[in-house]
Amino acid sequence: MTNTLKGFASRAIHHGYDPLDNEGALTPPLHLTSTFAFESAEAGAEMFAGERQGHVYSRISNPTLDLLERRVAKLEGAEAGLALSSGMGAITATLWTILSPGDELIVDETLYGCTFAFMRHGLAKWGVKITHVDLTDPANLSAAVSEKTRAVYFETPANPNMRLVDIRAVSAIAHDAGALVVVDNTYATPYLTRPIELGADLVVHSATKYLGGHGDLVAGLVVGGQEQISEIRLIGMKDMTGAVMAPFNAMLILRGLKTLALRMDRHCASAMETALWLEAHPAIGTVYYPGLKSFAQYELATQQMANPGGMIAFELKGGMQAGKDMMNRLEMIGRAVSLGDAETLIQHPASMTHSTYTPQERQAHGISDGLVRLSVGLEDPADIFADLEQALPRDMKQTAA
Repeated sequence: MTNTLKGFASRAIHHGYDPLDNEGALTPPLHLTSTFAFESAEAGAEMFAGERQGHVYSRISNPTLDLLERRVAKLEGAEAGLALSSGMGAITATLWTILSPGDELIVDETLYGCTFAFMRHGLAKWGVKITHVDLTDPANLSAAVSEKTRAVYFETPANPNMRLVDIRAVSAIAHDAGALVVVDNTYATPYLTRPIELGADLVVHSATKYLGGHGDLVAGLVVGGQEQISEIRLIGMKDMTGAVMAPFNAMLILRGLKTLALRMDRHCASAMETALWLEAHPAIGTVYYPGLKSFAQYELATQQMANPGGMIAFELKGGMQAGKDMMNRLEMIGRAVSLGDAETLIQHPASMTHSTYTPQERQAHGISDGLVRLSVGLEDPADIFADLEQALPRDMKQTAA
Protein backbone atom coordinates (compact mmCIF):
# COMPACT_ATOMS: atom_id res chain seq x y z
CA MET A 1 0.00 0.00 0.00
CA THR A 2 2.77 2.47 0.87
CA ASN A 3 4.15 2.32 -2.68
CA THR A 4 0.88 3.73 -4.07
CA LEU A 5 0.65 6.76 -1.79
CA LYS A 6 0.59 10.02 -3.75
CA GLY A 7 0.77 12.69 -1.06
CA PHE A 8 4.04 13.91 0.43
CA ALA A 9 2.75 13.85 4.00
CA SER A 10 1.30 10.36 3.55
CA ARG A 11 4.64 9.02 2.30
CA ALA A 12 6.50 10.78 5.11
CA ILE A 13 4.30 8.98 7.64
CA HIS A 14 3.81 5.55 6.06
CA HIS A 15 6.35 4.67 3.37
CA GLY A 16 8.27 1.46 3.89
CA TYR A 17 6.54 0.28 7.05
CA ASP A 18 3.58 -1.99 7.79
CA PRO A 19 2.58 -2.38 11.46
CA LEU A 20 1.20 -5.85 10.72
CA ASP A 21 4.71 -7.02 9.85
CA ASN A 22 5.86 -5.89 13.29
CA GLU A 23 3.38 -7.42 15.73
CA GLY A 24 0.99 -4.52 15.12
CA ALA A 25 3.37 -1.86 16.46
CA LEU A 26 2.18 1.44 14.98
CA THR A 27 5.58 3.03 15.62
CA PRO A 28 8.56 1.29 13.95
CA PRO A 29 10.80 -0.64 16.37
CA LEU A 30 14.10 0.84 17.51
CA HIS A 31 16.91 -1.64 16.86
CA LEU A 32 19.58 -0.93 19.46
CA THR A 33 22.18 -3.47 18.45
CA SER A 34 25.75 -3.26 17.24
CA THR A 35 25.85 -6.66 15.51
CA PHE A 36 23.52 -9.26 13.99
CA ALA A 37 23.48 -13.05 14.27
CA PHE A 38 23.64 -15.28 11.18
CA GLU A 39 21.45 -18.34 10.73
CA SER A 40 24.53 -20.21 9.48
CA ALA A 41 28.20 -19.68 8.66
CA GLU A 42 27.29 -19.90 4.99
CA ALA A 43 24.64 -17.19 5.34
CA GLY A 44 27.16 -14.90 7.04
CA ALA A 45 29.69 -15.46 4.27
CA GLU A 46 27.07 -14.71 1.64
CA MET A 47 26.15 -11.43 3.35
CA PHE A 48 29.79 -10.37 3.57
CA ALA A 49 30.18 -11.19 -0.11
CA GLY A 50 27.10 -9.14 -0.99
CA GLU A 51 25.30 -12.20 -2.33
CA ARG A 52 22.50 -12.10 0.25
CA GLN A 53 20.46 -9.26 1.73
CA GLY A 54 20.76 -8.74 5.45
CA HIS A 55 22.39 -6.82 8.25
CA VAL A 56 25.89 -7.64 9.46
CA TYR A 57 27.01 -4.79 11.69
CA SER A 58 25.42 -1.44 12.51
CA ARG A 59 28.40 0.48 11.15
CA ILE A 60 27.19 -0.68 7.74
CA SER A 61 23.42 -0.99 8.12
CA ASN A 62 20.67 -1.29 10.72
CA PRO A 63 16.91 -1.93 10.31
CA THR A 64 15.93 1.41 11.90
CA LEU A 65 18.35 3.32 9.67
CA ASP A 66 17.24 1.29 6.67
CA LEU A 67 13.64 2.47 7.08
CA LEU A 68 14.76 6.09 7.39
CA GLU A 69 16.98 5.78 4.32
CA ARG A 70 14.20 4.31 2.20
CA ARG A 71 11.69 6.87 3.39
CA VAL A 72 13.85 9.94 2.72
CA ALA A 73 14.88 8.53 -0.66
CA LYS A 74 11.19 8.17 -1.51
CA LEU A 75 10.48 11.76 -0.48
CA GLU A 76 13.39 13.03 -2.61
CA GLY A 77 12.47 10.91 -5.64
CA ALA A 78 15.75 8.96 -5.40
CA GLU A 79 16.51 5.24 -5.68
CA ALA A 80 18.34 4.89 -2.37
CA GLY A 81 19.52 6.74 0.72
CA LEU A 82 22.22 6.56 3.36
CA ALA A 83 22.01 7.85 6.93
CA LEU A 84 25.13 9.35 8.51
CA SER A 85 26.15 10.89 11.81
CA SER A 86 26.01 14.54 10.68
CA GLY A 87 25.51 16.76 7.67
CA MET A 88 29.28 17.09 7.37
CA GLY A 89 29.50 13.31 7.59
CA ALA A 90 27.16 13.08 4.59
CA ILE A 91 29.16 15.67 2.63
CA THR A 92 32.60 14.26 3.41
CA ALA A 93 31.65 10.61 2.87
CA THR A 94 30.07 11.52 -0.48
CA LEU A 95 32.93 13.64 -1.79
CA TRP A 96 35.70 11.32 -0.53
CA THR A 97 33.96 8.56 -2.50
CA ILE A 98 33.31 10.24 -5.83
CA LEU A 99 36.55 12.25 -6.08
CA SER A 100 40.15 11.19 -6.68
CA PRO A 101 43.45 13.10 -6.68
CA GLY A 102 43.71 15.13 -9.87
CA ASP A 103 39.94 15.61 -10.20
CA GLU A 104 38.35 19.05 -10.25
CA LEU A 105 35.35 19.94 -8.10
CA ILE A 106 33.44 23.04 -9.19
CA VAL A 107 31.53 24.68 -6.33
CA ASP A 108 29.36 27.74 -6.02
CA GLU A 109 30.81 30.94 -4.58
CA THR A 110 28.78 30.62 -1.36
CA LEU A 111 29.05 27.56 0.87
CA TYR A 112 28.39 26.72 4.50
CA GLY A 113 31.55 27.52 6.46
CA CYS A 114 32.42 23.93 7.45
CA THR A 115 31.85 22.72 3.88
CA PHE A 116 34.19 25.45 2.66
CA ALA A 117 36.77 24.45 5.28
CA PHE A 118 36.56 20.75 4.36
CA MET A 119 37.23 21.54 0.73
CA ARG A 120 40.13 23.79 1.67
CA HIS A 121 41.64 21.65 4.45
CA GLY A 122 40.69 18.21 3.18
CA LEU A 123 40.04 17.81 -0.52
CA ALA A 124 42.54 20.41 -1.75
CA LYS A 125 45.35 18.87 0.33
CA TRP A 126 44.43 15.48 -1.12
CA GLY A 127 45.02 16.77 -4.65
CA VAL A 128 41.50 17.74 -5.70
CA LYS A 129 41.28 21.09 -7.46
CA ILE A 130 38.54 23.27 -5.99
CA THR A 131 37.17 25.89 -8.39
CA HIS A 132 34.68 28.47 -7.16
CA VAL A 133 32.22 29.64 -9.82
CA ASP A 134 29.24 31.97 -9.61
CA LEU A 135 26.60 29.34 -10.38
CA THR A 136 23.72 31.81 -10.20
CA ASP A 137 24.48 32.24 -13.91
CA PRO A 138 24.70 28.79 -15.56
CA ALA A 139 26.78 30.27 -18.38
CA ASN A 140 29.62 30.62 -15.90
CA LEU A 141 29.66 26.86 -15.46
CA SER A 142 29.82 26.32 -19.22
CA ALA A 143 32.90 28.53 -19.32
CA ALA A 144 34.58 26.85 -16.34
CA VAL A 145 33.91 23.13 -16.80
CA SER A 146 36.78 20.99 -18.10
CA GLU A 147 37.60 17.37 -18.85
CA LYS A 148 38.93 17.09 -15.29
CA THR A 149 35.66 18.26 -13.72
CA ARG A 150 34.33 15.26 -11.84
CA ALA A 151 31.50 16.95 -9.93
CA VAL A 152 29.62 20.21 -9.40
CA TYR A 153 28.51 21.02 -5.84
CA PHE A 154 26.20 23.74 -4.54
CA GLU A 155 23.56 24.73 -2.01
CA THR A 156 20.24 26.26 -2.99
CA PRO A 157 19.19 28.40 -1.21
CA ALA A 158 22.78 29.01 -0.14
CA ASN A 159 23.81 29.39 3.47
CA PRO A 160 23.77 32.21 4.57
CA ASN A 161 22.96 34.72 1.81
CA MET A 162 20.03 32.87 0.17
CA ARG A 163 21.48 32.74 -3.37
CA LEU A 164 19.65 30.30 -5.65
CA VAL A 165 21.11 28.02 -8.33
CA ASP A 166 19.05 26.79 -11.28
CA ILE A 167 19.32 23.05 -10.63
CA ARG A 168 17.92 21.96 -13.99
CA ALA A 169 20.16 24.24 -16.06
CA VAL A 170 23.35 23.53 -14.09
CA SER A 171 22.69 19.77 -14.12
CA ALA A 172 22.29 19.74 -17.90
CA ILE A 173 25.61 21.56 -18.39
CA ALA A 174 27.43 19.35 -15.89
CA HIS A 175 26.11 16.14 -17.41
CA ASP A 176 27.11 17.23 -20.91
CA ALA A 177 30.64 17.48 -19.52
CA GLY A 178 30.42 14.07 -17.82
CA ALA A 179 30.28 15.52 -14.29
CA LEU A 180 28.07 14.56 -11.36
CA VAL A 181 25.85 17.11 -9.61
CA VAL A 182 25.66 17.16 -5.80
CA VAL A 183 23.14 19.49 -4.13
CA ASP A 184 22.84 20.42 -0.47
CA ASN A 185 19.07 20.57 0.02
CA THR A 186 19.10 21.31 3.77
CA TYR A 187 17.40 24.71 3.54
CA ALA A 188 14.60 23.64 1.21
CA THR A 189 13.96 20.01 2.25
CA PRO A 190 12.25 17.65 -0.24
CA TYR A 191 8.95 19.27 0.69
CA LEU A 192 9.95 22.44 -1.18
CA THR A 193 12.56 21.30 -3.73
CA ARG A 194 13.50 17.88 -5.10
CA PRO A 195 16.85 18.26 -6.90
CA ILE A 196 16.91 14.65 -8.17
CA GLU A 197 13.73 15.34 -10.16
CA LEU A 198 15.43 18.43 -11.63
CA GLY A 199 18.49 16.50 -12.79
CA ALA A 200 20.86 16.30 -9.82
CA ASP A 201 22.65 13.02 -9.09
CA LEU A 202 23.14 13.18 -5.32
CA VAL A 203 21.44 15.21 -2.59
CA VAL A 204 22.88 15.77 0.88
CA HIS A 205 21.13 16.98 4.04
CA SER A 206 21.97 18.07 7.50
CA ALA A 207 19.10 16.12 9.06
CA THR A 208 19.88 18.03 12.24
CA LYS A 209 17.80 20.83 10.78
CA TYR A 210 14.28 20.60 9.31
CA LEU A 211 14.13 16.81 8.88
CA GLY A 212 14.63 16.25 12.60
CA GLY A 213 12.98 19.55 13.34
CA HIS A 214 13.32 19.72 17.12
CA GLY A 215 16.97 20.61 17.78
CA ASP A 216 17.57 17.38 19.72
CA LEU A 217 19.90 15.45 17.39
CA VAL A 218 22.82 15.73 14.97
CA ALA A 219 22.55 13.68 11.75
CA GLY A 220 23.03 13.66 7.99
CA LEU A 221 21.63 11.97 4.90
CA VAL A 222 22.59 11.48 1.27
CA VAL A 223 20.29 10.13 -1.46
CA GLY A 224 20.87 9.21 -5.08
CA GLY A 225 21.21 6.23 -7.39
CA GLN A 226 21.43 2.76 -5.85
CA GLU A 227 24.93 2.08 -7.17
CA GLN A 228 26.30 5.44 -6.03
CA ILE A 229 24.77 5.16 -2.57
CA SER A 230 26.12 1.62 -2.11
CA GLU A 231 29.58 2.89 -2.98
CA ILE A 232 29.32 5.78 -0.52
CA ARG A 233 28.09 3.37 2.17
CA LEU A 234 30.97 0.90 1.73
CA ILE A 235 33.76 3.39 1.02
CA GLY A 236 32.97 6.90 2.22
CA MET A 237 31.08 5.89 5.36
CA LYS A 238 32.32 2.40 6.34
CA ASP A 239 36.00 2.78 5.51
CA MET A 240 36.90 6.46 5.25
CA THR A 241 34.85 8.42 7.79
CA GLY A 242 33.00 5.97 10.04
CA ALA A 243 30.29 8.64 10.17
CA VAL A 244 27.55 6.26 11.27
CA MET A 245 24.16 7.47 12.50
CA ALA A 246 22.95 6.06 15.81
CA PRO A 247 19.66 4.10 15.58
CA PHE A 248 18.11 6.32 18.25
CA ASN A 249 18.72 9.39 16.08
CA ALA A 250 17.16 7.61 13.10
CA MET A 251 14.06 6.99 15.22
CA LEU A 252 13.89 10.70 16.12
CA ILE A 253 14.18 11.74 12.46
CA LEU A 254 11.46 9.26 11.45
CA ARG A 255 9.28 10.94 14.07
CA GLY A 256 10.23 14.37 12.73
CA LEU A 257 9.31 13.39 9.17
CA LYS A 258 5.74 12.73 10.27
CA THR A 259 5.22 16.46 10.87
CA LEU A 260 7.61 17.81 8.22
CA ALA A 261 4.86 19.00 5.87
CA LEU A 262 2.94 20.71 8.67
CA ARG A 263 6.07 22.33 10.09
CA MET A 264 7.34 23.54 6.72
CA ASP A 265 3.98 25.11 5.92
CA ARG A 266 4.19 27.06 9.19
CA HIS A 267 7.89 27.93 8.78
CA CYS A 268 7.22 29.25 5.28
CA ALA A 269 4.10 31.23 6.19
CA SER A 270 5.75 32.85 9.21
CA ALA A 271 8.96 33.57 7.31
CA MET A 272 6.99 35.30 4.56
CA GLU A 273 5.26 37.51 7.12
CA THR A 274 8.57 38.19 8.86
CA ALA A 275 10.37 39.06 5.61
CA LEU A 276 7.65 41.56 4.69
CA TRP A 277 7.78 43.05 8.20
CA LEU A 278 11.57 43.40 8.04
CA GLU A 279 11.48 44.90 4.54
CA ALA A 280 9.12 47.62 5.77
CA HIS A 281 11.16 48.47 8.87
CA PRO A 282 13.23 51.68 8.72
CA ALA A 283 16.23 50.12 10.48
CA ILE A 284 16.65 47.37 7.89
CA GLY A 285 18.73 47.93 4.79
CA THR A 286 18.26 44.81 2.66
CA VAL A 287 16.24 41.61 3.12
CA TYR A 288 17.15 38.44 1.22
CA TYR A 289 14.21 36.06 1.00
CA PRO A 290 13.06 34.08 -2.07
CA GLY A 291 9.41 34.93 -1.45
CA LEU A 292 9.89 38.69 -1.78
CA LYS A 293 9.32 40.24 -5.19
CA SER A 294 12.36 42.40 -4.48
CA PHE A 295 14.54 39.27 -4.29
CA ALA A 296 16.85 39.20 -7.31
CA GLN A 297 16.00 35.56 -8.15
CA TYR A 298 12.31 35.69 -7.33
CA GLU A 299 11.27 34.16 -10.67
CA LEU A 300 13.61 31.19 -10.25
CA ALA A 301 12.30 30.69 -6.73
CA THR A 302 8.73 30.44 -8.01
CA GLN A 303 9.80 27.84 -10.58
CA GLN A 304 12.06 25.71 -8.39
CA MET A 305 10.57 25.93 -4.90
CA ALA A 306 7.05 25.00 -3.83
CA ASN A 307 7.35 27.70 -1.14
CA PRO A 308 10.20 30.09 -0.27
CA GLY A 309 11.31 28.39 2.94
CA GLY A 310 11.90 29.38 6.56
CA MET A 311 15.28 31.12 6.27
CA ILE A 312 15.87 34.88 5.93
CA ALA A 313 19.06 36.92 5.64
CA PHE A 314 19.10 40.66 6.19
CA GLU A 315 21.38 43.61 6.80
CA LEU A 316 20.82 46.52 9.15
CA LYS A 317 21.54 50.05 8.00
CA GLY A 318 23.96 50.42 10.91
CA GLY A 319 26.16 47.55 9.71
CA MET A 320 27.85 44.83 11.75
CA GLN A 321 27.79 46.57 15.13
CA ALA A 322 24.11 47.42 14.78
CA GLY A 323 23.42 43.76 13.99
CA LYS A 324 25.34 42.54 17.04
CA ASP A 325 23.65 45.08 19.29
CA MET A 326 20.26 43.99 17.97
CA MET A 327 21.01 40.31 18.59
CA ASN A 328 22.17 41.04 22.14
CA ARG A 329 18.85 42.73 22.94
CA LEU A 330 16.68 39.85 21.76
CA GLU A 331 14.65 38.10 24.46
CA MET A 332 12.65 35.26 22.89
CA ILE A 333 14.66 34.69 19.72
CA GLY A 334 17.70 32.55 20.47
CA ARG A 335 21.27 33.41 19.51
CA ALA A 336 22.30 30.05 18.09
CA VAL A 337 23.88 28.71 14.92
CA SER A 338 21.52 25.91 13.93
CA LEU A 339 18.28 26.25 11.97
CA GLY A 340 15.03 24.49 11.23
CA ASP A 341 14.03 24.18 14.90
CA ALA A 342 10.69 25.02 16.47
CA GLU A 343 12.46 28.00 18.08
CA THR A 344 13.36 31.09 16.04
CA LEU A 345 17.15 31.37 15.93
CA ILE A 346 19.47 34.17 14.84
CA GLN A 347 23.20 34.33 14.19
CA HIS A 348 25.96 36.45 12.65
CA PRO A 349 27.63 34.39 9.88
CA ALA A 350 30.85 36.42 9.61
CA SER A 351 31.78 35.75 13.24
CA MET A 352 30.04 32.40 13.66
CA THR A 353 29.12 29.82 10.99
CA HIS A 354 31.31 31.36 8.28
CA SER A 355 34.26 32.46 10.39
CA THR A 356 36.35 29.81 8.58
CA TYR A 357 36.49 32.29 5.68
CA THR A 358 39.02 35.11 5.87
CA PRO A 359 37.49 38.62 5.64
CA GLN A 360 38.71 38.81 2.05
CA GLU A 361 37.17 35.43 1.21
CA ARG A 362 33.83 36.42 2.74
CA GLN A 363 33.77 39.56 0.64
CA ALA A 364 34.64 37.59 -2.51
CA HIS A 365 32.02 34.93 -1.77
CA GLY A 366 29.09 37.24 -1.05
CA ILE A 367 29.02 37.09 2.76
CA SER A 368 29.05 40.65 4.07
CA ASP A 369 30.22 41.48 7.59
CA GLY A 370 26.81 42.95 8.41
CA LEU A 371 24.72 40.00 7.25
CA VAL A 372 22.37 38.46 9.84
CA ARG A 373 20.76 35.03 9.39
CA LEU A 374 17.32 34.32 10.83
CA SER A 375 15.73 30.88 11.06
CA VAL A 376 12.02 31.55 11.57
CA GLY A 377 10.49 29.09 14.00
CA LEU A 378 7.00 27.97 14.90
CA GLU A 379 6.10 30.66 17.43
CA ASP A 380 3.28 33.12 16.82
CA PRO A 381 4.53 35.63 14.22
CA ALA A 382 3.33 38.56 16.38
CA ASP A 383 5.75 37.51 19.11
CA ILE A 384 8.61 37.24 16.62
CA PHE A 385 7.85 40.77 15.38
CA ALA A 386 7.60 42.14 18.92
CA ASP A 387 10.99 40.72 19.89
CA LEU A 388 12.64 42.06 16.74
CA GLU A 389 11.01 45.46 17.21
CA GLN A 390 12.23 45.95 20.76
CA ALA A 391 15.74 44.84 19.74
CA LEU A 392 16.22 46.94 16.60
CA PRO A 393 18.26 50.18 16.83
CA ARG A 394 16.57 52.65 19.16
CA ASP A 395 17.30 55.80 17.21
CA MET A 396 15.75 54.51 13.98
CA LYS A 397 12.58 52.95 15.31
CA GLN A 398 9.32 54.05 13.80
CA THR A 399 6.13 52.17 13.32
CA ALA A 400 6.70 49.68 10.53
CA ALA A 401 4.46 50.18 7.54
